[in-house]
Amino acid sequence: MKFRLQYVNLLFIFITIISCQSNSKKEGKIKNPHNFESIKGITFHEVKRRFENGLSFDTIGFQQEPQWILRFQRNDSVEVYSYELKRLVGFYLHHDHDNYYNFAREWFAVKLLSKDSIVLQRLEVKSLRVKNDARSNVYMTFYSENYMDKVLHKTKEELTKPSAKDTAFVRERIALANAHPLDSTYLFAARNPVKLESKSKAITVEKFSSFDPLTKSSSYDYIYPEYKIEIANAYKKFNYAFRVIVDVYGKITVYDFPTYEEDTKENMKKVLQGICDIYLSNLLKITPGSTLGIPQASLITVYVKGKD
Repeated sequence: MKFRLQYVNLLFIFITIISCQSNSKKEGKIKNPHNFESIKGITFHEVKRRFENGLSFDTIGFQQEPQWILRFQRNDSVEVYSYELKRLVGFYLHHDHDNYYNFAREWFAVKLLSKDSIVLQRLEVKSLRVKNDARSNVYMTFYSENYMDKVLHKTKEELTKPSAKDTAFVRERIALANAHPLDSTYLFAARNPVKLESKSKAITVEKFSSFDPLTKSSSYDYIYPEYKIEIANAYKKFNYAFRVIVDVYGKITVYDFPTYEEDTKENMKKVLQGICDIYLSNLLKITPGSTLGIPQASLITVYVKGKD
């Protein structure tokens, strides 16, 4: 009886060990499902970057642009092209769990991995949690150089062009912005911002960049364009910061400005509009903003300084 009991116990332990090993293997496959060494040394170019709805533009005019170039070397190593250094730079490829990976200071979920193409879902992660918003629903599609050249017979430039769906969406948004230029509901940033050029020595204009690689995206430069303008021989000294709408004809209309006294707001608006009509409209060559080649009304910030 003792022998049988010991045998049963040993059999139970053996089955438990085998079961644990089996479960461990299954869990391992779930936790680390991708073998990047299978695509070692293949250069992949990003050709599409789109939101979950298939568009590369959002309702305020921000455009997702395909820019990345990748080359995986091992399961823990990837190279990413740096446009500043003009070369591929190596990064540690950290696998967290499931399909979640981190490299080049970004989090991704791997949706597809093959020698021809890769699809990554960019994730917005805060406090080790994936944010369930639009920033975590951006999909990046990469094609290998061989797949583009030998199979698709298309250049990277052809593949990265905005889609027909993008064009239709942009046309619709621009039509609304042009029909309601002063309504914040319909504001749509121009991918190619307003261009202001001096026509006289009495005025200087400079578009300056608000882009800070540590805190802001480069898209700030076209979503929130800012211009520094100085006017010589003005009717008096002044220094104003305000926002204006530039319509498809280059007409400037005051949109808003900082104010602390409601009873002087209308008078201040008249002063600012007068500066636009007398100085800016006459002394500047104004080219309206546009997106995908379509002229549009758009919002800009101006810092106007008058010298007497």
